Amino acid sequence: MSQYDPDIEESVSSETDQEVEEPPMYKVMLLNDDYTTMEFVVEVLVHVFQKSSEEATQIMLNVHRSGVGVCGIYPYEIAETKVDTVEALARENGFPLKCIMERE
Repeated sequence: MSQYDPDIEESVSSETDQEVEEPPMYKVMLLNDDYTTMEFVVEVLVHVFQKSSEEATQIMLNVHRSGVGVCGIYPYEIAETKVDTVEALARENGFPLKCIMERE
């Protein structure tokens, strides 16, 4: 015989005692300089930030004209990694390109 008894009901409480907050997001931005080539900036945007060529060109022009361009918005750890990657690539290629992050 089975121990299954349809007359017995069980309930499960799905309430949580704590509110879960979303992590803060950070804008990653490139800063304009007089030495980094536009081509290198586009390469960085395509390879590090997975932008299309068109989108990368638009961001690069924004950096060139406005002095700063937003590359993306990420959680802290991802933003920090992208900033470090950009600056390491820039140094390896002899460019003074600066990449910063700012809390959204």
